[in-house]
Amino acid sequence: MEKKKKTPTKKKVTLKNFKDYILDLLNESDSKGITLVSSDLLSEVENKYDNESDISLAYSAIKDALKKYKGSIIDEEESTGDIEALIFNQLKKEKRTGLEAILWKCANILRTKEKSDNRKAVLGLVFLKFVGDKFVKRQEEIKQMPDFDEMYLEMPQFYLSQNVFFLNETSRWNYIVNNASQSNIATIIDQAMKDIEDTNPTLKGALDLNFYAPLNLETSKLKSLIDEINKISDNNFHDKDLIGRVYEYFLSIFSIYEGKAGEYYTPKPIVELLTELIEPYSGRIYDPCCGSGGMFVQSYKFLEAHHKDKAKLFVFGQEENSTTYKLAKMNLAIRGIPNDLGNKAISTFTEDLHRDKKMNYIIANPPFNLKEWYSPTGQNCKFTLGGELITPPESNANYAWILHMINKLDVNNGIAGFLLANGALSAEQAIREKLIKEDKIEAIMILPREMFYSTDISVTVWIVNNNKKARTLNGRQLRDRTGEVLFVDLRTWNQNKFEKKFVTFTEEQIQQVKSIYNNWQDVDRSKYQDIPELCKSVTKEQISKKDYSLVPSKYIEFVDKDLDIDYDKEMARIQNEMKELLKEEKKTQQMLKDAFEGIGYGIE
Repeated sequence: MEKKKKTPTKKKVTLKNFKDYILDLLNESDSKGITLVSSDLLSEVENKYDNESDISLAYSAIKDALKKYKGSIIDEEESTGDIEALIFNQLKKEKRTGLEAILWKCANILRTKEKSDNRKAVLGLVFLKFVGDKFVKRQEEIKQMPDFDEMYLEMPQFYLSQNVFFLNETSRWNYIVNNASQSNIATIIDQAMKDIEDTNPTLKGALDLNFYAPLNLETSKLKSLIDEINKISDNNFHDKDLIGRVYEYFLSIFSIYEGKAGEYYTPKPIVELLTELIEPYSGRIYDPCCGSGGMFVQSYKFLEAHHKDKAKLFVFGQEENSTTYKLAKMNLAIRGIPNDLGNKAISTFTEDLHRDKKMNYIIANPPFNLKEWYSPTGQNCKFTLGGELITPPESNANYAWILHMINKLDVNNGIAGFLLANGALSAEQAIREKLIKEDKIEAIMILPREMFYSTDISVTVWIVNNNKKARTLNGRQLRDRTGEVLFVDLRTWNQNKFEKKFVTFTEEQIQQVKSIYNNWQDVDRSKYQDIPELCKSVTKEQISKKDYSLVPSKYIEFVDKDLDIDYDKEMARIQNEMKELLKEEKKTQQMLKDAFEGIGYGIE
């Protein structure tokens, strides 16, 4: 019988192998006067090793190699930072998938440019691609109209009436693709951006004008980027939310670069949880630090999932960072979400652009522990609570955000869901006491660590509600929760991870949290019960006895697992183990004694 030949197994690649390989690359490049940046290293490693377990070691190897590298030409800043690790982890996961492979290439083409330019260049072209696709789709719909006339195709009102931007011929995506090899392609793109903004007033201030030409990119590189983005279409990828998928990819990759300290891209499961808790079905929804608009996008997805009329939800927001402000307007525009983000990028505390408006819903992830927020001349640095004028501490904006949001809520039915660093749960006792006495807080939910891409910090979901009385809401009969707060501790829900590091919530877990919250609110009190180490309903009086602390662990019951132990049974088990250990010890002693006697040295 013929023996089967063994398939040779690939030799395990160790961290040391990688380091040595990378050091060789660096030294060789140094000797030739060639500058290597981290993107070069990542590409080299990817080309050399294809095994996923091998690739997962690459980032650590690069960092370790750089520590030992004695040359001076390496751009170390480019190779450090949490975002680099995130990108590489995504490379590992996505290099073999269709859409993400294209997106990775787009991100990688411009990796040697400034990080902010990377983002602007890629997302600007993605914007042109998607508004172009929507324009073409609308053209086909117009052609099917019973009274169709050729001139309708060039009349802006036929597009704007359906939240589709009108594009003149030279700003359409097919024109850009057809001219991608021209030496003036950067100028063509810049002109397209200007024409789109001029033709569509709602986009004023949203687009980067005169941006691509000053980049001085090689025509071939810009063409490569256009070619990759052109592969993304509904014809190739039948995704329910293709625009969203592409935008979320780039925003999750790039958004951290532009933020101040304390600003973090909000993971999708957390945003989903917030929308499920506050249920923004109709009315005004507001985010005072809206970033790239992710909270609004998820709110509209929530409406779609629950088959509600999206036209009944009106978006208001504000953002301080000018680049992120533009991204938000672009993000919402290509999704067809009408919005009012104000006429400029400016801090909410410096100038409230929606000063005269009250909101039905607020959803937000303010910068954590923001220090430089207060301005003596700011319009929005003092707040009222229970008729009292309050100025939060200048050293930390956490309670400024809380008070701002409470002041913006509709006084009768406003509800807010937002995130804050855990330190806010025990800070500023006087303001906390006032919040609890005024009965503004409905729920506090502490989340697991490592849910954010760039920090392992644990954060808390706050639910603030101006109406905790009995009423009918969204088809549910609510009981009177006046004077009560629900505490939920989710820190042990950390088993689900992606990229082997980041904690995430499953859809089932999100619905479970929502169920706990809704059951606690329900007029049928039998639906809810306190669960040790998970949730607890607490009165204002109980909170006052804990110095008005909002730390969930001060209220949620801790289970002493030792109480469940059968001590007689456990001691009997330990006794038997000790007997076996003593037997083994005697055997060992006898073996040693026999060994020494065998060589003529007895042990008495």
